[in-house]
Amino acid sequence: MSISNKKLPKFTLGVEEEYQIIDPETRDLRSHMSKIVEGGKIQLREQVKAEMHQSVVEVGTNICQNVQEARKEVAFLRNKIAELAGKQGLIVGASSTHPFAKWQDQAITDEPRYHHIVDELKDIARSNLIFGLHVHVGIENRETALQLMNQACYFLPHIYALTTNSPFWEGRDTGFKAFRAKIFAKFPRTGLPEYFDSVQSYDNYLEILVKTNCIDNPKKIWWDLRMHPFFSTIEFRICDMCLTVEETTCIVALIQAVVAKLYKLLMSNTSFNIYRIALIRENKFRAARNGIEGKLIDFGKKSEVPTIELIAELLDFIDDVVDELGSREEVEYVHQILAKGTGADQQLAVYRETGDLAKVVDYITGKFTEGI
Repeated sequence: MSISNKKLPKFTLGVEEEYQIIDPETRDLRSHMSKIVEGGKIQLREQVKAEMHQSVVEVGTNICQNVQEARKEVAFLRNKIAELAGKQGLIVGASSTHPFAKWQDQAITDEPRYHHIVDELKDIARSNLIFGLHVHVGIENRETALQLMNQACYFLPHIYALTTNSPFWEGRDTGFKAFRAKIFAKFPRTGLPEYFDSVQSYDNYLEILVKTNCIDNPKKIWWDLRMHPFFSTIEFRICDMCLTVEETTCIVALIQAVVAKLYKLLMSNTSFNIYRIALIRENKFRAARNGIEGKLIDFGKKSEVPTIELIAELLDFIDDVVDELGSREEVEYVHQILAKGTGADQQLAVYRETGDLAKVVDYITGKFTEGI
């Protein structure tokens, strides 16, 4: 049996989502005063935690063996947080920015970690009122993980375009399908990761940052894709929050399949092309601005191509691994996203129809537990 035909590793999964806690009367963000987190910890333990702003709740799945298990856990966590919020007279939504909330009005969680970040980064931290989806893919070998991280960067704008879900900021239509990344870009050590030729060079980079007090621990590397400093995973952090569980599940399946395909090529000594980060950055900007409706650059052809065509090519690229991963149905939900639009497209459609950002909030919260 050739190396390319050997059985793939499991590529275990972990999913983190950040939710908006909302007052059903004003539709504005509302401090949960830690009651949702405290109530969640009794039932969910370490799967729920507070974030910097008190109107944000973060949840994380356990280690999942496949995409179906990840979907089941995300659905359970969404239901549980909605239930806990309901007991406090609050509702929950999944979008990467709130349509009209002001960051100046948001209380900071009273924890030393967040006080330290605010003390260091000032209004950059205080204004970081955004919500993200992070997907971990398990890879035991760090050298392999680094090579896959280098190669997977090319596909980040494609995946990003499918998740765009932050068109509004402080009551304005920003003109972007995903404005979250523009807000987060004010932080240091964000955006697309640099290319590293070895784990040693990567570790040397981290060591310099720690020794010179740029960071106190490697978790303060907030790139769009990173080797996790404590887990045996690579962590995709570029995605906007998805409106629904089905969209989240699709993106998780897509990310796992990209990693599996790149691993398969690597084990066959046929590694994927590594493109300049400066070029990939151009595609990321296009994805943020236009989502799935615009064009990305095909670096091989040196031409602009409709984003939906490059997403179709991505589906062809991963086609030979999705059955072994058992995720064909979840991956093919991409076609539903392309047909109905991303979360941003749906939010904008509601706003254009009603002219009312409160109705947009109602739409977001109405989608939170749809299908579960």
